[in-house]
Amino acid sequence: MKKKLLCFLLLFFILFSPVVSAQKDTLKTGQTTIPDLKLKGYPIVPFKDTLFYVYNKVGSFSAENRANAITEKIRKLYHDSFFESDSIVVVPSDISQDITYKGDFIIMSVLDIDAKVENETAAFIAKRNLTLIKNAVVYQNANYSQLPKRLGYTALLILIIGLVLYFVGKIFNWIKYRILKKSDKYFKGFNYNNINILSPHKQQFVLMRLFGVIKIITLIFIVYLSLPVLFSIFPATEAYTTTLLRWILTPAKLAIMGFVDFLPSLITIIVIIVIFRYSIKIIKFFFDEIKKENIKIDGFYNDWAMPTFNIIRLLMYAFMLVIIFPYLPGSDSPIFKGVSVFVGVLFSLGSSNAIANMVAGLVITYMRPFKIGDFIKIGDVSGEVIEKTALVTRIRTPKFEDITIPNATVLSSTSTNFSANTKHATNGLLIHTTVTIGYDVPWKDIHKALIDAALKTDMTEKTPEPFVLQTSLDDFYVSYQINVYTKEPTKQPRIYSSLHQNIQDSFNAAGIEIMSPHYNALRDGNTTTIPENYLKPDYEAPSFGFKKND
Repeated sequence: MKKKLLCFLLLFFILFSPVVSAQKDTLKTGQTTIPDLKLKGYPIVPFKDTLFYVYNKVGSFSAENRANAITEKIRKLYHDSFFESDSIVVVPSDISQDITYKGDFIIMSVLDIDAKVENETAAFIAKRNLTLIKNAVVYQNANYSQLPKRLGYTALLILIIGLVLYFVGKIFNWIKYRILKKSDKYFKGFNYNNINILSPHKQQFVLMRLFGVIKIITLIFIVYLSLPVLFSIFPATEAYTTTLLRWILTPAKLAIMGFVDFLPSLITIIVIIVIFRYSIKIIKFFFDEIKKENIKIDGFYNDWAMPTFNIIRLLMYAFMLVIIFPYLPGSDSPIFKGVSVFVGVLFSLGSSNAIANMVAGLVITYMRPFKIGDFIKIGDVSGEVIEKTALVTRIRTPKFEDITIPNATVLSSTSTNFSANTKHATNGLLIHTTVTIGYDVPWKDIHKALIDAALKTDMTEKTPEPFVLQTSLDDFYVSYQINVYTKEPTKQPRIYSSLHQNIQDSFNAAGIEIMSPHYNALRDGNTTTIPENYLKPDYEAPSFGFKKND
């Protein structure tokens, strides 16, 4: 009987010992054995202890990938400084039980195949895992909370940012002080081709304003770069770190890559500009020689040199822009084309008068009716030409009034040039004035008195001699015109005034009265109208009376 009992126990041990061993191995390795299926469980260890295991894959995600993803999501809950344990709930769906946080963050999904491994329902497994996750996160927050540490980091970082801003501001103020201390050395104004563009005071004002703008931009840039570091301390704001950096890095990257892509076109543009620049210099040298009359071309006047050069230069620059335009960035964009059309329409609508004046100025240049310094008359305006531009001509009258006349008006009006024959080997400008004397005075005496007056007039030519023309024989008088040459056309008002004074003196000295021709004078007994200093010392006024003619 004892032998039969021993044999039965031995047979039982032999049959069931592999099962016991398998169960022990399952507890140690996380393997579960079910009929015809052996699965390896991967632990969920977000902190130090294992919460539960994941055995099955879902789609292309292996069990190990699922375990790693769930672990990271649980850690994100822990890093949330404002974690709310009540926000973790189980949300049933058609195929799974989802453990979610705040409605949209799915921590894990429990499938029916996950429940079958443990011989439980999916709802039971989901509820159990929810409790384990919640307790683990709450325990970690209670014992290893990151909030005080993050607040400390935040305070320290704000202090560091404040110190950086303070010292950067100090550096800028020190640089500004050093610049202002030696302002006489650094600010000397800006001149270009004898044109005072910026005075030293204005230059200092502009640069200091620019310096202040750079300082503000630098401080803002430091604060902006510090914000991603501050946001990265708290998990809730960590997502903004990438956004802020992207706002800077994306445009910077686009700008750098755009510049790199533009380099071949830029080199082409530089080559084109250099070629045109030196071509224009060669052309300018040629026209400078024409202006200096070192090169003479039949029918081409030296005063045409610079206007012609300006026209050629304008055409060459326009041609250069046409060539460069396709190489400019964005030249093919609809916006660029739209702006070009808009500018063209504005130019066409608003510059009709300007274009008319420019064309008139060009025609006047090649007509050569006058030059700078000439004394001219346009319409009712007389004066010296002080400026000729593409749009207007400016004249300074003898009264020192500067009058601006549009070139279109100049072209459509009759212009008189008093200086045309005074700057070369000519007799000069012939100026004239007219006096009317009665028939009772011999014309020879009048000619002599007029010529004597002309010879005494300043700023007139003595050779050729002045001459007199009798321009009309009227009912009561004869018109005598004195003509005298001068090479000072800009001083005509003074010359005429002096000539009139000398005519009065000469006529008085010759005893010739300049009488109004339209009244009769009863002269017997009346004193002559000649000034007393021209009368003879023994002159006596005749007595008034009548004589009877036999």
